[in-house]
Amino acid sequence: MKNINGILIFTITTFVLATGCKNKATEVQTQTGKKDSIAAFILKKESFNKEISFPGELLPLERAEIYAKVSGYVKSIKVDIGDRVQQGQILAVLDAPEMIANYAQINSDVQTAKSKYVGSLDAYKRIMNAAKVEGTIAAGELERIKSQMMADSATLEAAKSRLNAFAQLKDYLVIRAPFSGVVTQRNVDPGTLVGTSNTKPILVVENNSTLRLRLPVPEAYTSANPDGSSVHFTVDAFPDVLYEAKLSRKAGALNLTNRTETWEFLYANKGNQLKPGMFANATLEFDRSAPSFMVPSTAVVTNQEKRFVIRLKEGKTEWVDVRNGIAVDNKTEIFGNFSEGDTLLVRGTDEIKPGKELIPKFLSK
Repeated sequence: MKNINGILIFTITTFVLATGCKNKATEVQTQTGKKDSIAAFILKKESFNKEISFPGELLPLERAEIYAKVSGYVKSIKVDIGDRVQQGQILAVLDAPEMIANYAQINSDVQTAKSKYVGSLDAYKRIMNAAKVEGTIAAGELERIKSQMMADSATLEAAKSRLNAFAQLKDYLVIRAPFSGVVTQRNVDPGTLVGTSNTKPILVVENNSTLRLRLPVPEAYTSANPDGSSVHFTVDAFPDVLYEAKLSRKAGALNLTNRTETWEFLYANKGNQLKPGMFANATLEFDRSAPSFMVPSTAVVTNQEKRFVIRLKEGKTEWVDVRNGIAVDNKTEIFGNFSEGDTLLVRGTDEIKPGKELIPKFLSK
């Protein structure tokens, strides 16, 4: 009887153990064949519009630093800082006694040369009249008189040229406004010796009736089209006032120092409310001329070697190199070797290696 009971207990225990091992093996096999799922999305092109702020600087439409062309003493200053001037208005008068003396000397030389030329010309004409009678004047004498007249004429023209040159230098003693504007700097007083060696200008004149607003636009935005041809900006002096400037020109090249392109806008400064040199905070709206690929910023992976997104192709992952474009909110514009309809991971990481099998889990919108 004991033997029968022992056999039954052994049989039951063996069956239980066998069943348990079979279930465990089935569970392990099931877990081994299971694939992970991960959040993904279908790549497509989108249009976008973005507002971005740029720091800018207001500059005058025209600015002239006025130096002395010739050396001399400041005889009088006709204007001071803040004065509005018209084009051609006298700003300062210089005194250069040596130049006046030289001009008088050259003027005297011109009169002397003129008298000599008039005399030789008269002699030449008389000789020519006498030479009409054959044999009266020798051919050699006629040629000598003609040569003398031509030399005196050349001397007179040279003297006149020197006189004109000194007359122009004499005109530089009177300094006039190159354009209409306002005097913003004055660095000399009457009696100051000025000349070409001065490091500071005598005066600075600026035309601030129209101001240039220059903005450094980063490289990524230079190919985008600004929405319209205007920009709105504010200044610290009037923080509650919104100003508008019109797009005038683009530099056409990047600044190699900061990789930006200078865009210039013009602002009609009515009433001269704004001042050149003010800093401005400008807002521009950008869009692309054609739709482009926009992905969640988390989809772009950047490490020490490359920048890429992770694409699922036939259930396996692969890394695709990308270049970033414009960032809009929580999305980033990308460029690379992909096309619409590709499946990309929402959150990329370099821990997900190429060739890994994953099941995409598309997020509901």
